[in-house]
Amino acid sequence: QVQLVESGGGLVQAGGSLRLSCAASGRTLSSYAMGWFRQAPGKEREFVAAINWNGSNTRYADSVKGRFTISRDNVKNTLYLQMNSLKVEDTAVYYCAANPGFYYSPSVSEKTYNYWGQGTQVTVSS
Repeated sequence: QVQLVESGGGLVQAGGSLRLSCAASGRTLSSYAMGWFRQAPGKEREFVAAINWNGSNTRYADSVKGRFTISRDNVKNTLYLQMNSLKVEDTAVYYCAANPGFYYSPSVSEKTYNYWGQGTQVTVSS
Protein backbone atom coordinates (compact mmCIF):
# COMPACT_ATOMS: atom_id res chain seq x y z
CA GLN A 1 0.00 0.00 0.00
CA VAL A 2 1.28 3.45 -0.93
CA GLN A 3 0.10 6.65 0.68
CA LEU A 4 0.56 9.83 -1.32
CA VAL A 5 0.33 13.39 -0.02
CA GLU A 6 0.50 16.40 -2.32
CA SER A 7 1.63 19.87 -1.29
CA GLY A 8 2.71 23.13 -2.84
CA GLY A 9 -0.55 24.31 -4.32
CA GLY A 10 -1.82 27.84 -3.87
CA LEU A 11 -2.86 31.07 -5.53
CA VAL A 12 -0.57 32.57 -8.16
CA GLN A 13 -0.90 35.20 -10.86
CA ALA A 14 -0.86 34.26 -14.51
CA GLY A 15 2.71 33.92 -15.71
CA GLY A 16 3.92 32.81 -12.32
CA SER A 17 5.33 29.51 -11.11
CA LEU A 18 4.55 26.84 -8.55
CA ARG A 19 6.25 23.61 -7.57
CA LEU A 20 4.07 20.75 -6.45
CA SER A 21 5.43 17.89 -4.37
CA CYS A 22 4.03 14.45 -3.73
CA ALA A 23 5.48 12.61 -0.76
CA ALA A 24 5.04 8.87 -0.56
CA SER A 25 5.01 6.56 2.42
CA GLY A 26 4.36 2.91 2.96
CA ARG A 27 6.50 1.68 0.10
CA THR A 28 9.41 2.94 -1.95
CA LEU A 29 8.38 4.72 -5.13
CA SER A 30 11.26 3.26 -7.11
CA SER A 31 9.07 0.44 -8.46
CA TYR A 32 6.24 2.74 -9.57
CA ALA A 33 5.63 4.96 -12.53
CA MET A 34 4.16 8.23 -11.29
CA GLY A 35 1.73 10.68 -12.77
CA TRP A 36 0.11 14.03 -12.23
CA PHE A 37 -3.52 14.56 -13.12
CA ARG A 38 -5.82 17.53 -12.62
CA GLN A 39 -9.51 18.26 -12.38
CA ALA A 40 -10.99 21.68 -13.03
CA PRO A 41 -14.47 22.63 -11.76
CA GLY A 42 -17.15 21.03 -13.88
CA LYS A 43 -14.65 19.02 -15.91
CA GLU A 44 -13.37 15.47 -15.90
CA ARG A 45 -9.99 14.64 -14.47
CA GLU A 46 -7.27 14.83 -17.12
CA PHE A 47 -3.70 13.69 -17.56
CA VAL A 48 -0.95 16.26 -17.02
CA ALA A 49 2.41 14.48 -16.87
CA ALA A 50 3.95 11.10 -16.11
CA ILE A 51 7.40 9.72 -15.38
CA ASN A 52 8.64 6.18 -15.46
CA TRP A 53 10.09 4.31 -12.49
CA ASN A 54 13.68 5.60 -12.81
CA GLY A 55 12.98 8.99 -14.37
CA SER A 56 14.42 8.12 -17.77
CA ASN A 57 11.20 8.79 -19.67
CA THR A 58 8.50 11.42 -19.28
CA ARG A 59 5.24 12.24 -21.05
CA TYR A 60 3.21 15.45 -21.05
CA ALA A 61 -0.19 16.63 -22.10
CA ASP A 62 0.05 18.99 -25.08
CA SER A 63 -1.48 21.76 -22.99
CA VAL A 64 1.45 21.83 -20.55
CA LYS A 65 4.35 20.76 -22.76
CA GLY A 66 7.21 23.23 -22.50
CA ARG A 67 5.81 24.83 -19.34
CA PHE A 68 5.64 21.97 -16.82
CA THR A 69 8.40 19.57 -15.78
CA ILE A 70 7.85 16.34 -13.91
CA SER A 71 10.69 14.85 -11.89
CA ARG A 72 11.26 12.42 -9.08
CA ASP A 73 13.70 11.70 -6.28
CA ASN A 74 13.51 8.03 -5.40
CA VAL A 75 15.85 8.51 -2.44
CA LYS A 76 13.48 11.07 -0.93
CA ASN A 77 10.47 9.08 -2.15
CA THR A 78 9.05 12.24 -3.65
CA LEU A 79 7.54 13.30 -6.96
CA TYR A 80 7.59 16.88 -8.24
CA LEU A 81 5.82 19.03 -10.78
CA GLN A 82 7.45 22.33 -11.65
CA MET A 83 4.87 24.59 -13.25
CA ASN A 84 6.03 27.71 -15.06
CA SER A 85 4.23 30.30 -17.17
CA LEU A 86 0.98 29.39 -15.48
CA LYS A 87 -2.28 30.24 -17.21
CA VAL A 88 -5.75 30.80 -15.83
CA GLU A 89 -6.81 27.56 -17.49
CA ASP A 90 -4.32 25.64 -15.34
CA THR A 91 -6.59 26.24 -12.35
CA ALA A 92 -7.57 22.85 -10.95
CA VAL A 93 -7.07 20.35 -8.17
CA TYR A 94 -3.86 18.50 -8.92
CA TYR A 95 -3.47 14.84 -7.97
CA CYS A 96 -0.44 12.61 -7.95
CA ALA A 97 -0.82 8.91 -8.61
CA ALA A 98 1.28 5.75 -8.60
CA ASN A 99 1.26 2.94 -11.14
CA PRO A 100 3.22 -0.18 -10.18
CA GLY A 101 5.60 -1.48 -12.82
CA PHE A 102 8.94 -1.01 -14.53
CA TYR A 103 7.59 0.16 -17.88
CA TYR A 104 9.82 2.37 -20.00
CA SER A 105 6.89 4.49 -21.19
CA PRO A 106 4.68 5.69 -18.35
CA SER A 107 0.94 5.44 -18.80
CA VAL A 108 -1.23 8.49 -19.46
CA SER A 109 -4.44 6.65 -18.50
CA GLU A 110 -5.72 7.23 -14.99
CA LYS A 111 -7.26 3.75 -15.07
CA THR A 112 -3.79 2.23 -14.74
CA TYR A 113 -2.91 4.15 -11.58
CA ASN A 114 -3.70 2.28 -8.39
CA TYR A 115 -2.87 4.85 -5.72
CA TRP A 116 -3.94 8.48 -5.49
CA GLY A 117 -3.29 11.44 -3.25
CA GLN A 118 -5.99 13.71 -1.90
CA GLY A 119 -5.14 16.56 -4.25
CA THR A 120 -3.86 20.10 -3.90
CA GLN A 121 -5.61 23.20 -5.23
CA VAL A 122 -3.86 25.40 -7.78
CA THR A 123 -5.56 28.68 -8.61
CA VAL A 124 -4.17 30.99 -11.27
CA SER A 125 -5.58 34.51 -11.35
CA SER A 126 -5.56 36.86 -14.32
